[in-house]
Amino acid sequence: MNKDIEKIILTEDELLGIAKRLGSRITTDFAGKNLLIVGILKGSVYFLSDLTRHIDTECRIDFIQASSYGGDTVSSGEIKIIKDIHDDLTGFDVLLVEDILDTGNTLKYIYDMLSKRNPKSISIATLLDKPSRREADIKADYYGVNVPDAFVVGYGLDYNQFYRNLPYIGILKEEIYKK
Repeated sequence: MNKDIEKIILTEDELLGIAKRLGSRITTDFAGKNLLIVGILKGSVYFLSDLTRHIDTECRIDFIQASSYGGDTVSSGEIKIIKDIHDDLTGFDVLLVEDILDTGNTLKYIYDMLSKRNPKSISIATLLDKPSRREADIKADYYGVNVPDAFVVGYGLDYNQFYRNLPYIGILKEEIYKK
């Protein structure tokens, strides 16, 4: 375990189990549909990679990158689109893939923005759900697990661009981000 991690809350095996479980549900729900999976960068990369290996139906993959945190642990509230998706959404059943649904502000912004681009439908899959911090009126159609109101890192989640590469998800020690 990394010395900066207070406690591991999801192991590598548990994370792979979540990807497999959700991938199976998504396969069933999107069979025969025109599926476009949109990963929200950068945090969703690990989850998206594992999840899509367990989706057994035709799909396309694209990415969007938004930011509202900068180098802080709390969202600034100002959402910036850094990288937009490439594909035209007309007629696609879009599945947004997120690492963590926290306040929901960024995801709601992206959802509303993409809804205006004529998709057939938009659904949301998130690895982690933190409903205790929800501010926006948005929920995931597919989620892995609920997590406590703590600052979590690993498996794509970061603090100031560090810790993404941890193969598990852990709670970051408070003294690391409260310096």
